[in-house]
This record gives sequence, C-alpha cells and structure tokens, in this order.
Amino acid sequence: MTIESVVVRQRVEDLEAAVPFYEKLTGSPASRFAFAGVTLASVGPFLLFSGPDEAAQRIAGVAATLAVADLGAAVGEAVAAGAEVVVPASPTPNGHRAVLRHPHGGIYEYVGP
Repeated sequence: MTIESVVVRQRVEDLEAAVPFYEKLTGSPASRFAFAGVTLASVGPFLLFSGPDEAAQRIAGVAATLAVADLGAAVGEAVAAGAEVVVPASPTPNGHRAVLRHPHGGIYEYVGP
C-alpha cells in the first residue's frame, strides 16, 4: 500500500472567513462542496469544514484523509496488519472512501478510485 497524500482536517467556525488564509498559505484556490450536513473547502493539503455540531463531530472524528492508489488493496493490507473497518468502502462525489481505525486508536478516512 502506498499513501499518495495526506489531507489534514480542520473544523472552522466561519468557513468563508477561514478560506482566504489557507488560499494564501498554500497558493491554491479552494474547492467548495457539501457532504454529510457540513460545508467544506479543500485548499491544498487542508480540508476545512463547518456546520452544525452533530454533523461536524462526525467529520472531526477522523484524524486525516489518506489518498491511496488502490482503495481495495489499501483496506485489505491495513486490515491484515490489524486495522478495523469502521465504515466499509462506498462511493462519494470524488471517488470511493472507507474509514478505518488503526490498531493504536487513530481513525482515518482512506480515499481512492
């Protein structure tokens, strides 16, 4: 399994106020979208999100997003090494995702084709 990139998740109170800082910091424009009851902005290696507490807590419960070349293989390798599937692989607007709990307690979203 090869992790191609890591996206850091950051909850913000006011998404519109936060985006310009991250655009300037990364030199990348924000890509905005909505998912699971929250509004999000992807800016370089950051995924900013805001929304009602219940919906935001579900997003905040995941430490980071790990992009992988082969989602099925990555999940299989992680499970074989001791990870637990929290949310099985399923389609999203940007590909497919699965959520795993690593043996030491961290919860990560894996995304890939």
